[in-house]
Amino acid sequence: MRQLKLIWDFRGPDANKIAQHHEIHLKEYIISEKLDITITGVENLSDIHTIAFLVVNEDMMKPIRNTLKPHRGQVYLASS
Repeated sequence: MRQLKLIWDFRGPDANKIAQHHEIHLKEYIISEKLDITITGVENLSDIHTIAFLVVNEDMMKPIRNTLKPHRGQVYLASS
């Protein structure tokens, strides 16, 4: 099954700290909803742009997207 990476963008001098904190909330959501999601993370794209993300199976994307409102998404490739 195809997997999708749901992404939240954070910009500014505190982007990294905010993205790391956001990942904590994503993990809390996964636990509270008893979801079978194991891939979350934070990636620094530049000094002032960091993303937080989680990876979901395509069939789970719409309800999670509607609840968590990511900024964007993309097809997840295991090497990304």
